[in-house]
Amino acid sequence: MLFIYKVSDSSGRAINGSIEALNIEVAINALQKRSFTISTIAPAGSSSIFKRDLSFWKRIKSKDIVILSRQISTLFEAQVSAMRIFRLLASEIDHPMLRQVLTSVSDDLQGGSSISQAMGKHPQAFSSFYVNMVRSGEEAGRLDKIFGFLADYLERTYEVTSKAKSALVYPIFVIVTFIGVMILMLTTVIPSISSILIESGQEIPIYTKIVLGMSFFFVHYGWFLLVLLIVAGLFLWRFSRTQGGRYALSELKIRLPYIGDLYRKLYLSRISDNMHTQLSAAIPIIRVLEITAEVVDNAIFEKAIILAAEEVKGGSSISDAFSHSRVIPGIMIQMMRVGEESGETGNILETMARFYRREVTNAVDTIVSLIEPALIVLLGLGVGFLLASVLMPIYSIVGGE
Repeated sequence: MLFIYKVSDSSGRAINGSIEALNIEVAINALQKRSFTISTIAPAGSSSIFKRDLSFWKRIKSKDIVILSRQISTLFEAQVSAMRIFRLLASEIDHPMLRQVLTSVSDDLQGGSSISQAMGKHPQAFSSFYVNMVRSGEEAGRLDKIFGFLADYLERTYEVTSKAKSALVYPIFVIVTFIGVMILMLTTVIPSISSILIESGQEIPIYTKIVLGMSFFFVHYGWFLLVLLIVAGLFLWRFSRTQGGRYALSELKIRLPYIGDLYRKLYLSRISDNMHTQLSAAIPIIRVLEITAEVVDNAIFEKAIILAAEEVKGGSSISDAFSHSRVIPGIMIQMMRVGEESGETGNILETMARFYRREVTNAVDTIVSLIEPALIVLLGLGVGFLLASVLMPIYSIVGGE
């Protein structure tokens, strides 16, 4: 049976190739005897372009890692060996890309790598925060507890993030529906009625002329507008990939009315929870700040944390380092100072994380309660304006006759 593999040699050079073997275990053993570190290996029949494309698009989601972490934690508590855990999970999991990652991790473990080294090769699945937490667990000899910490942390993060995202689903749906209804009416309903108004020869009100002009534009130049929107979207996407664009969009997120307050609380919750979890795993404070900066997912907060880490390296306390930041609130800095003075920084951060999680939930509920009726009223007014603009002149024509 033919297997396609991707390996690296002793110098770290990547090598792609194929090997004929009775089964995958024999193929793995043969490659390891050549001192290769296996990244991926799969039967040749499963490596078609079509299947690889499907695997590429089915990316690994946060929910997948949450479930995986809980499973790993449970198996470690049951005293199952690390290599057996990853082999077992790789054989049971449905997600093709995650299955490939777990198979690669188990192969690396069989080749003598540590768990953190094996996971570090797959940043698409395991973040720097995740890998460092696992490394601290290996050094302390308490991987079962570390994976438990990770599972709890990822569940909390996923819950808060999902809550924030769900707040935007309904408004986006209503807005898209509103735009779709308006475009449908302007391109199908209004043109058929406009001919009646024009042929009547009566004076057309200004608001009806505006609606007829919009209808004419969408009917004759709609494709041009669509192309323009696609080009603008691509430009915005490219801009967001640059350092300046990422910084500008991050600033916009936290400056938007109402939504910005939600984002700020979400980031503060993530920072507090992340730092608390890492400190619980006895990771050095400077490394804690560096990893937190990587996972906060906002360029403004990331810069603030990096600058704080530099000041801590110079001998400042965490609270003093954060006191120079415009995005870290005073209450959080004061609580950190209390934690440093009492030696309970980890517990204080846990308290702050709970506080901001509740704030995110309250902010989401408030935004939804405000947006829902406003959007419904907006949708009704928009459709009503269009109908009134064409029906009122028609009624005048009928009345005049």
